[in-house]
Amino acid sequence: MDVYERLREILDAHPSGAPKSKVFDEILRYLFTPEEAEIAVHMSFAPKPAEDIATAAGISVDEAEYLLEFMADKAVIFSREKDGKLFYGLLPTILGLFEYPLMRGKGSPLHERLGKLWTKYRKEGLSESFAGKPTPMARVVPVGRALDATLHIHPYEEVSKLIENEEYIALGRCACRVSVGACHAPTEACFFFGGAARFLVERRYAREISREEAIRILDSAEEAGLVHTSSNSADGASFICNCCPCCCVILTCRTRLNLANGFAVSGFQSQVDGDACSGCGICVDERCPVRAVELKNNLAVVDNNKCIGCGLCVSACPAKAMRLVRRSVQPDIPATSQEMGMKVLKEKGKLEHFSKIMKK
Repeated sequence: MDVYERLREILDAHPSGAPKSKVFDEILRYLFTPEEAEIAVHMSFAPKPAEDIATAAGISVDEAEYLLEFMADKAVIFSREKDGKLFYGLLPTILGLFEYPLMRGKGSPLHERLGKLWTKYRKEGLSESFAGKPTPMARVVPVGRALDATLHIHPYEEVSKLIENEEYIALGRCACRVSVGACHAPTEACFFFGGAARFLVERRYAREISREEAIRILDSAEEAGLVHTSSNSADGASFICNCCPCCCVILTCRTRLNLANGFAVSGFQSQVDGDACSGCGICVDERCPVRAVELKNNLAVVDNNKCIGCGLCVSACPAKAMRLVRRSVQPDIPATSQEMGMKVLKEKGKLEHFSKIMKK
């Protein structure tokens, strides 16, 4: 079997998926040289030291270290330091192979071509593979200004709380807007935490920021009409993206590809006070990213089957006629990222394959 197809099969074992496609084969050939692909097929998503990878690949440690460092510098694999030693692991397609190499922005024919290929691949099957069956791996978090103080808010439902709980925050460019370029929303808008944050900063794909700067950027994202999305578990965030409906992987699952389980809605939905509504149409024309609001008889009306509970209509309503209320049926958010991963793997029939990869 071709080494690139072997690598694709390994990547496809991850919950994010990597469905077979001529487009993805071309992407892999852009990202990995044949020599790099040969060592990558002996790796797993669990980081291992260069010595272990070298033994599995049947090459010298010096050669393995050289190749692994070069791949990590290209952000096509992940690295982390533990007890003074570097460990290396595979990246999934989302978040990982798609986002990281493009986070330095455009600037070369390679990046231009790669961005177009990823956009095509998302439409051809990657987004559908990423979507839940039915459990999604991403969810909407309401904008802070839309949350009423009288509501009972869980920490994982308030984007500022997600930021406050993190010790190390990295800010990177939105690979979706860099590659698609369908709008003029801010591109430096993606937050990463923990090991991924440190890796991206060390390899110069993102920059470390303070909590205060992170909150300012979140406020700017809300003003720009971007939707906060994060990992779909209650134990903290591995990322926070500020998504537009025209470019971003997560939102376009619904706005472009009609994938109902592309992401989980928030635990809230918009409600209109008809007596206060002035019929200005801002919520309809400028704020709702999924077209869940329309004007009827000069009053805003929300279709709660479409509403994702982002709160953008609430924060921009000049008449204060909109608010977020609890949904009668709450989304089922897994307690931990590990629980979410296991649940998604079982639903997608990948648990056995993924377990084999992790045991390498």
